[in-house]
Amino acid sequence: QVQLVESGGGLVQAGGSLRLSCAASGRTSSRYTMGWFRQAPGKEREFVAAVKWSGGSTYYANSVKGRFTISRDNAKNTVYLQMSSLQPEYTAVYYCAASSGYYWPPYEYHDWGQGPQVTVSS
Repeated sequence: QVQLVESGGGLVQAGGSLRLSCAASGRTSSRYTMGWFRQAPGKEREFVAAVKWSGGSTYYANSVKGRFTISRDNAKNTVYLQMSSLQPEYTAVYYCAASSGYYWPPYEYHDWGQGPQVTVSS
């Protein structure tokens, strides 16, 4: 099992930026793919971005391409999600998750963080 601890959520004005962090511990592996998902009130959880520990290949939902950047620091076992040009519709709980396989579909992810709240005010 992988333990995931996220940080960096909060309140930001529209057009602003935030960086989320996800520190992984426990049974981590260089073969894993780390993903970020979000769930807005009344909506289903949706994929945001993912990165492979080994090689650093990245994957993005079309809705966040050009606004969000996912990265990882292997030495710190930490994954980051840099979010820019935030809009109110991005308000959601953002979850970090670990997959021992591909970045898609969502059921590939077997461990999840607690999910920090991100609120974007207009």
